[in-house]
Amino acid sequence: MAKRVNALETIFQGKLIRELKAMFPGCYIFKQDSLQYQGIPDLLILYKTNWAMLECKESLAAAHQPNQDWYVEVMNDMSFAAFIYPENREEILDALYQAFEPGGVSRSA
Repeated sequence: MAKRVNALETIFQGKLIRELKAMFPGCYIFKQDSLQYQGIPDLLILYKTNWAMLECKESLAAAHQPNQDWYVEVMNDMSFAAFIYPENREEILDALYQAFEPGGVSRSA
């Protein structure tokens, strides 16, 4: 079953994309196809020699779709991946900034 995106998540994701583009000038952000790969995180961010994936949620209490936790865990082990929602936005963006800086830690908290 494909992920159903609601209006609050869509608004949050749009604001987040604008914020990421301002934080990481020249980055590329790709919205992933949840129909083809169920559970793959929403956003792929490419910046210089780094990459990250973020799964956007409308809130901390939002349900996780099948495979989402697995993909976030595996991709975080590879580089950086996290669930992001309004309640943890600052924390995740700080961790992402650290991961993208030279010599930074490349895993989310």
